[in-house]
Amino acid sequence: MPPEGLDWLPKDTLLTDDELIRLVRIAVGLGVTEVRLTGGEPLLRRGVPDLVARMAALRPRPEISITTNGILLDRDAAGLAAAGLDRVNVSLDTLDPERFKRIAFRDKHAAVLAGLRAAQAAGLAPVKVNAVLLRGINDDEAPDLLGWALREGYQMRFIEQMPLDAQHGWDRAAMVTADEILEHLRAVYALAPVPDPDRGSAPAETWAVLDGPDRAGWAQDNPRVGVVGSVTRPFCADCDRVRLTADGQLRNCLFATTESDLRTAMRAGADDAAPAGRFLASIAGKKAAHGIAGPDFQQPDRPMSAIGG
Repeated sequence: MPPEGLDWLPKDTLLTDDELIRLVRIAVGLGVTEVRLTGGEPLLRRGVPDLVARMAALRPRPEISITTNGILLDRDAAGLAAAGLDRVNVSLDTLDPERFKRIAFRDKHAAVLAGLRAAQAAGLAPVKVNAVLLRGINDDEAPDLLGWALREGYQMRFIEQMPLDAQHGWDRAAMVTADEILEHLRAVYALAPVPDPDRGSAPAETWAVLDGPDRAGWAQDNPRVGVVGSVTRPFCADCDRVRLTADGQLRNCLFATTESDLRTAMRAGADDAAPAGRFLASIAGKKAAHGIAGPDFQQPDRPMSAIGG
């Protein structure tokens, strides 16, 4: 996010709670088994626990998770768990409060740590922590972040920086790659790949942490660390994700340059068959790869904060 923030979408363009639940119900009826609330920051939306409860009441019941910056999680974790939330992913790129301010443009490091503790206390386990390493800013922190997560009982995941910034300033040469991340971790920890025949479309490659500093202080019996190499180790062939934006547009890839409008037809009185057909057509049109390495790759107009991770 740029330091000045982004313009808010006009309120009348946003899906209402009823519209959102209707589209989730249609998607579940088509076979969607997992629903993730993301953003932007999903906990800025009022009534998220009620949305979670309404999704949990659908049949078949989808697995429900949230990806959040964690700033409001201390306030909401217990209510979300009571409403039926299954899992939570929290973004935290550094253990240093000053670095946090440089990256996030706000002094909320302590709030994120409190949110993580609240999620764990509410039983939203395993609590996953997502970190993006930025060259020259926090790329020296991978072992420290993993050690902290091992002691606290969180599941650490490192994610390659993707070309989805609002400024369109992404530079592949400046990106910390999955290979580099693993090199940093292996300098301190003994890792072994975990063969996962059930990985399916899960974006993270998983590694067992066999040994390392303060082994007796780890809070996990079988600790794992994940690495998401979206750019250098793409998993497009197995991807089965589709994204619904806050203003009712369906995207079949993070890097899609086109969208399918579900909101307009729904507000014009269309029955469920119309958005269902658009869901199926969008999924059928997924490309074989995101094409980041290609000479004709175009970064989408929407940044990550307007798409959902």
